[in-house]
Amino acid sequence: MKRVLFALAISVLSGSLLSSSPAIAQLLPPAKKAARVQITEGPALELSNGYLTIIRWTTNNPGGSDEHFGVVQYGTDPKNLNEMAKSHIRLNRGHSDTVFRVRLGALKPKTTYYYKVTSIESNGKSDGEESAVNRFTTPGPGEVIATSPPQPAPQAK
Repeated sequence: MKRVLFALAISVLSGSLLSSSPAIAQLLPPAKKAARVQITEGPALELSNGYLTIIRWTTNNPGGSDEHFGVVQYGTDPKNLNEMAKSHIRLNRGHSDTVFRVRLGALKPKTTYYYKVTSIESNGKSDGEESAVNRFTTPGPGEVIATSPPQPAPQAK
């Protein structure tokens, strides 16, 4: 009987530690908005192959709601960026910069695309910074373009 009660107690305790509780999980109020959001790096093509393309850029941390989206408007005519892709990101209040990475769906091979980027809060409000129009050309079938430098391997401690 003691064994059954002990197992039950462990089960209840571990269940309460692993489940979220409204008392524990609290939403933070929006962070203070940045006085001015600036793109500090990019935007640039990070990767392109036959099934996906990733555009990457960095801004100072925009603040506001933690839930944000990186947005890329693109098309084959620089005056008609009629396609849009966006990717969700959760801001890290402890970081001074935010890296946005947006995945574009399958694009036509060996085609030049034009694009511009921005970021928005989850309510759709712009962070106020938009890039100039940039361009890239997709690779041919079986080819890959990877422009992001490789990340260093973690050092053993």
